Amino acid sequence: MGRKNRERVAFQGELGAFSQEAVYKLLGRDVEVVPLPSFQEVFQSLKRKRVDAAVVPIENSLAGSVHENYDHLLHYDFRITGETNVRINHNLIALPGVRFRQVRRVYSHPVALGQCLKFFERYPRLEKVPFYDTAGSVKMIVEQRLRDAAAIASGVAAEIYGARILRRSIEDDRRNYTRFFLLRRAADAPSMPRPAAGLDRWKTSLVFTTRNIPGALFRALGAFALRDVNLTKIESRPLRGKPWEYLFYLDLIGHVGEPRVRNALSHLAELADFLRVLGCYPRGD
Repeated sequence: MGRKNRERVAFQGELGAFSQEAVYKLLGRDVEVVPLPSFQEVFQSLKRKRVDAAVVPIENSLAGSVHENYDHLLHYDFRITGETNVRINHNLIALPGVRFRQVRRVYSHPVALGQCLKFFERYPRLEKVPFYDTAGSVKMIVEQRLRDAAAIASGVAAEIYGARILRRSIEDDRRNYTRFFLLRRAADAPSMPRPAAGLDRWKTSLVFTTRNIPGALFRALGAFALRDVNLTKIESRPLRGKPWEYLFYLDLIGHVGEPRVRNALSHLAELADFLRVLGCYPRGD
């Protein structure tokens, strides 16, 4: 693809955010990244064809699911066409020349702050200050020339904004990963290849509802158990307009064109009030 025709790919946050790393892992570096302030704006930008694709986080191995994005998947006609996992490495970053002993406040996204609690226990003088984005917190302290503050973000963010890493890898758990989805408009999503060898390297994501009666969810999940289809995740979200009823988001190993998966989905369709396949895509690394 020529440089003038590079794909535009939206993500939430500022340049240097972990989502930008996910974009590059999924699509390579020959794309134009489009940072946006909120997930809502990311989804709207893709819907209005201002960008060609979007990359959004869907769950973190420590903090759990990004519920807002599960809700957006239901309300937009997009397809999941890929996934990847990004290792989350948190660094304490400040202006060049600022020493660690000068720092009194630390800015970052609330999730990032919560993943570095042992660091803050070790240095109780440091005040945690929530900010809307990890990389955005680095950008802010550089623009405002704050010499008594630092930010928690990626090493790439420090490079982009000309800041300095004071402490590396300050997260509590080194096995900290975020899973990201690559989204495209349904009309633009590539057609699914025919199922072939290596079907365990594919994932299918879907959302469904069942009647609120005893055993309904058990029977719905049984459609997969009967055919030895491996489920890797199930997430429930409130069904708006129907208090105490729920949508179920499900990930399974397999391709929708595979007979056992196709039969399981047909069985589920007979039991569910609502069923939609959100995407069939290669499993992330």
